[in-house]
Amino acid sequence: MTKKMNKRMLSGIKPTGRPHIGNYFGAMRQFVELQDSFESVFVFIADYHALNTAKNPEELTNNILNLAIDYLAIGLDPQKVIFYQQSKISEHTELAWIFNTLTPMPVLERAHVYKDAKAKGKEISVGDFDYPILMSSDILIYDADVVPVGRDQKQHIEIARDTAQRFNNLYGDTFNLPEEYILESTQTIPGIDGKKMSKSYKNTIPLFSTEEEIENLSKRVVTNSDGSFPENLFTIHKLFKNEDELKPIYEKYAGQFKILKEILAEDINTFLTPLRNRRLEIEKNKSEVLDILEKGAEVAKNIASNKMVDVRKKLGVIIN
Repeated sequence: MTKKMNKRMLSGIKPTGRPHIGNYFGAMRQFVELQDSFESVFVFIADYHALNTAKNPEELTNNILNLAIDYLAIGLDPQKVIFYQQSKISEHTELAWIFNTLTPMPVLERAHVYKDAKAKGKEISVGDFDYPILMSSDILIYDADVVPVGRDQKQHIEIARDTAQRFNNLYGDTFNLPEEYILESTQTIPGIDGKKMSKSYKNTIPLFSTEEEIENLSKRVVTNSDGSFPENLFTIHKLFKNEDELKPIYEKYAGQFKILKEILAEDINTFLTPLRNRRLEIEKNKSEVLDILEKGAEVAKNIASNKMVDVRKKLGVIIN
């Protein structure tokens, strides 16, 4: 049994639609594995962050519930994890406003997400610009020690640390300085068209696809017309079967892409069947899922509320 680190881990997940196998192997699976590695684990559904792109209320409601079901289905354990909705804890946005009053504009102008959006000529909302500050609030209000992120989000943790230090320097020691835990995806997972698997490219294999969907999507995985080795197909296949087992199969059926795609579909379905079945069972009991989120929110709310009492006192807004 792995000894737990006496640290608090926190992570947020945005409800932006059906997760795909790239999401699962790149992050979701690792969150589940990490729940046994820390003394306390907080995982929240970042529904307020999602508002930067989500403008359909009914769709957002469904995405929130489905994301909760998805994570429970892959093994997130509410006995080990405090699982809750961000929007249930008003202290997140209150603290974000306080941090806004302390944060120089150039800090956010240097943020990678903002710079990339600006370079591409995208319309940028205040929410897009201020995203790292709300993220800092999400993290710091619980005194998180460790935050799992991809390499592209490391800067957000640096901003959170700087924000905590800025407040501490002004008002005294208040916030813990978090550290990033880089989620190491062994490779970029390609989509069915060969590009990086992404919802924005519409090239994904949804994690909870039906058997028929998997069969149809596998048929559409791009292969070379000249019959050369199908790197894209092989890279996806390695997620579901040991590479040493796959090599002789790809040698035996070299150039016979129809057969290889059928084998891929079979292996994906073998892997996904228990997850799919578990999800179907959880989905039958919506009230239990909502109860898990409600109980998680109660625990998180208590911690966040106590933290904000200390913050307000130090700011001088509490009049005795």
